[in-house]
Amino acid sequence: MDVEYNITYITLSGHVEMNKYRYLYFSFMFTVYILIIASNATIVYLIWIHKDLHEPMYIFIAALLFNCALYSTAVYPKLLIDILSEKQTISYSACLFQFFTFYSVGCSELSLLAAMAYDRYVSICKPLRYPTIMRKTTVSILLVVSWFVPACHIAVQVILSFQTKLCNFDLKGIFCNNAIYTLQCVKPRAATLFGAVILLDNLALPMLFTVFTYTRIFIIAHQSCKDFRRKAFETCLPHLLVLISVSCLGAYDGILPRVESDVPKTARFIMTLQIILYHPLFNPIIYGLKMKEIFKHLKKLFSRNKM
Repeated sequence: MDVEYNITYITLSGHVEMNKYRYLYFSFMFTVYILIIASNATIVYLIWIHKDLHEPMYIFIAALLFNCALYSTAVYPKLLIDILSEKQTISYSACLFQFFTFYSVGCSELSLLAAMAYDRYVSICKPLRYPTIMRKTTVSILLVVSWFVPACHIAVQVILSFQTKLCNFDLKGIFCNNAIYTLQCVKPRAATLFGAVILLDNLALPMLFTVFTYTRIFIIAHQSCKDFRRKAFETCLPHLLVLISVSCLGAYDGILPRVESDVPKTARFIMTLQIILYHPLFNPIIYGLKMKEIFKHLKKLFSRNKM
């Protein structure tokens, strides 16, 4: 593929007709983006400045919420520009970069949830060994692996896609997700095989490990006293809710491009918005309200601001 081909622009045709409501849509989406950044950044800031939150569980939460802000920043600026534009286009190179950011961050979220599940397992089931197992070195390794491995996997897919010839320049979406494969004349065999590796390494294995770990926690909690069961449930519930949310959105993102012809444009637009509206706000709300120590610092922060 020559350089000239790679700077070809493609059309994002997933947007609904906005016309006179263009500025209303823009104001709404811009407000949502600010809320996402502010809510996630606030909790990350609280974890950063309060020493009692410098524990592995809260460090993983901060990493997860940082991912949410990065995930949104990969989508919203371009989306806001598109809302104000008569024609929504993006270069193929920029589209692949958005694809890389979106999926590397998304896959790392599952890895972080698996790390958090392991942290909860050690804390609840092996409390005496917790300080020796979950040391700073262990936490650092888990963070690096959670971010680095998915990024490397998605980078390979991006390189393979960059070298693939396009036969279609109409992307049925509002941002560059896995629908970019519908633009390619023929999906390379290597990309298909490596896609299976990504599904196994970055999606299936972290999810299975997380489910297995929480199953072990609940089995042990069921055999223990009432107070122990309550503690296990309170600390694991937020993580399980986020895992369910990620799993549902991941399944939807994987299914939609395969049934796009059967979904009306407006319905597809509304459903796709759920990925960029619901989840980035869901995480800070869940962790801000359900984690007692974080909620305590949030109350102090807002109480101080009211004075």
